Amino acid sequence: MSSRMSSPSDSTSTLAPSNSSGDEMDRAHSVLRSVWGYDSFRPLQADAVQDVIQGRDSLVVLPTGGGKSLCYQVPALVRDGMSVVVSPLISLMKDQVDALTSNGVSAALVNSTQSVEQKRETAERLRRGEIKILYLAPERLLTPKTLDFLRSLPISFFAIDEAHCVSNWGHDFRPEYRGLRILKEQFPSASVHAFTATASEQVRDDIAEQLQLNQPNILVGDFDRPNLTYRMLRADGKLNQIQQCIAQHPGESGVVYCITRKEVEQTAAALESMGVRTLPYHAGLPDDVRQANQEAFIQEKVDVIVATVAFGMGIDKSNVRFVIHAGMPKSIEHYQQESGRAGRDGLAAECILLHSGGDLMSWKRILENGDRSNFQSAMASVESMAALCNGVQCRHASLVEYFGQEYDSDNCNACDVCLGELDVVDDPITLAQKILSCVVRLKERYGAGHTVKVLTGSRDQKVIQAGHDQLSTYNLLSSEGATAVRTWIEQLISQNHLIRTGEFQSLRLTESGRALLKREGEVTLTKVSAKSSSRRPAANESWEGVDRKLFDHLRSLRSEMASERGVPAYVIFGDAVLRELARVRPTSIEKLTNIRGIGDRKREEFGQLFLDSIDQYCEENPLDRDQTANTTSATISKPRANATPNAATVQASQLFREGCSVEEVASKMGRAESTVNKYLSDYIQAEKITDPSQWVSNEEAEAIRAALMAVEDERLRPVFEALGEEVSYEKIRIVASCMKNEMADGSDD
Repeated sequence: MSSRMSSPSDSTSTLAPSNSSGDEMDRAHSVLRSVWGYDSFRPLQADAVQDVIQGRDSLVVLPTGGGKSLCYQVPALVRDGMSVVVSPLISLMKDQVDALTSNGVSAALVNSTQSVEQKRETAERLRRGEIKILYLAPERLLTPKTLDFLRSLPISFFAIDEAHCVSNWGHDFRPEYRGLRILKEQFPSASVHAFTATASEQVRDDIAEQLQLNQPNILVGDFDRPNLTYRMLRADGKLNQIQQCIAQHPGESGVVYCITRKEVEQTAAALESMGVRTLPYHAGLPDDVRQANQEAFIQEKVDVIVATVAFGMGIDKSNVRFVIHAGMPKSIEHYQQESGRAGRDGLAAECILLHSGGDLMSWKRILENGDRSNFQSAMASVESMAALCNGVQCRHASLVEYFGQEYDSDNCNACDVCLGELDVVDDPITLAQKILSCVVRLKERYGAGHTVKVLTGSRDQKVIQAGHDQLSTYNLLSSEGATAVRTWIEQLISQNHLIRTGEFQSLRLTESGRALLKREGEVTLTKVSAKSSSRRPAANESWEGVDRKLFDHLRSLRSEMASERGVPAYVIFGDAVLRELARVRPTSIEKLTNIRGIGDRKREEFGQLFLDSIDQYCEENPLDRDQTANTTSATISKPRANATPNAATVQASQLFREGCSVEEVASKMGRAESTVNKYLSDYIQAEKITDPSQWVSNEEAEAIRAALMAVEDERLRPVFEALGEEVSYEKIRIVASCMKNEMADGSDD
């Protein structure tokens, strides 16, 4: 790589990009292959890389695990000069520098934990042009001394990681990030590129404005993480629930998030007593203890880290196989980021959220003791998170739609809703009427807790003193239990039949709630005891052809090597690479070139060690060698298979065979039409139906067919727009499913 040096007299020695972007994109692909061992970029990565190469300011939103770091690391090796990466966390900077160095990239960081001699040595390397990527915290970057020094260096661009910290509208605002706006003034020839995992449109606009980006190209990736299985369960013996999940992932890395430091300590101690290799992690621990605990987790000396949700861990660990929330996060943005620490390597991972009605009040107390200026906005975020926890819509769809994107699948096959693990009550409207009627009789002046007490016949003094034991709704749901009633109230809130109002969060009926009292409208309520869950089929698919014992054998070797070098285990090789090695079982260095994720440097440094280990294992356990490599990807694409049919699906299918419409099936089964539409999708697929006329008129079907044929991909929004937004998505899906069956029949002939 060429590196242009500037004379000390230059006031600003930033580098303009080359005009030969086509040639440089070829170089970018070459760098991707030789350094990281990947044949192609992920979605949007190529666009983001090209923006950096061309020197055009940009803002990139890619979910955790989407590969943001490559968007600036690859261009840094293509463009002349050096790049500066701004990151808020020392641990994250160290992890990235370790990973880059192991791939043969000259990268460095400067932070407060280093000695004067270490900082001086890095400065000399920078002056000699030996460093391509420099990591700095915003506080250090913005000091006059650092800015003066950087102006003497040939800087090609700045990459602002965790850019949501710039925005006061974001979920993790940091005032020091606001100072980064001077970069455009101090380094006018250097482009600036912002990267974050979560940002609404409002936050994106604010980031661009605060950083003074010049006509930035804004790239927003798909917020869906198809390799993650989401389950949101009512807390019921929380510690046992956590232990059961961990037991399903023996020897695998996981994170348990708790709301308070005290709960972190208690949970970590309890799990340790159960034989789980675990350590606590929160801001109240001494710095050296917290750092040592994180290093132990990253280097796989322990399997589980228990941490507070309020304190970002800043880890770049790719092989986290499960994330458990032992309490509700304070926003969907936080949940997206925290759960997104699982499965960053693209392999199947599990996200369990254990929640209770008390979580909302816990966050209310915490927020009341914090910055009151943002209290209303923060509480609105908490309530959105509560609605997600208690909702009955596909979890993947709920998350994607929250961030303003459309989820095109009827069944993700990767959440408790779509896997059929939630049991729907038989007569939800009557049950809802009982609860709503109680709220009305309480004159809409009381919160959920008091309403639950009335419905379950509590002898609480406040209930008796208010005379609410004389109401007709008193003791009406005593046989169901307080937990179940509280859950249904939360579900009525999440479906907008009830809302919380005022300082005391009193329950009030909405217009749809009043309509429901008259048996008008739809509602879905679930039984509290969910069906027992099993590991997601996709988790087994990612192991197809892998010799598990060989994988464990290689994993042990990786841990030893990482410990010797003092680096995280995934810096040696990620789990996806180890699985592929245990699947292919290569016999030579040359064969390693076909393994996705092994670049030239790692092949030279580690290749023979792993080959020797594979040879030893296969001598003791005769196995076929040089199997076909999975050269496309070891990751999981969006699953579209339907879950195993349950009793409700079978009943709905029979009604459809009898000629019933969606509305009729919904009425007969007492289910919401949105739920019945999912049953219909399963029915059409299972029965290979090609004629949609039972549900869609011939005229509409022809129009939908024409629109489907005209679009270039499988997304439904372009079809919806092409039809003037007058034909429902449900009808479009029906016709699309029938067309797929028709094409499949034709291909079989």
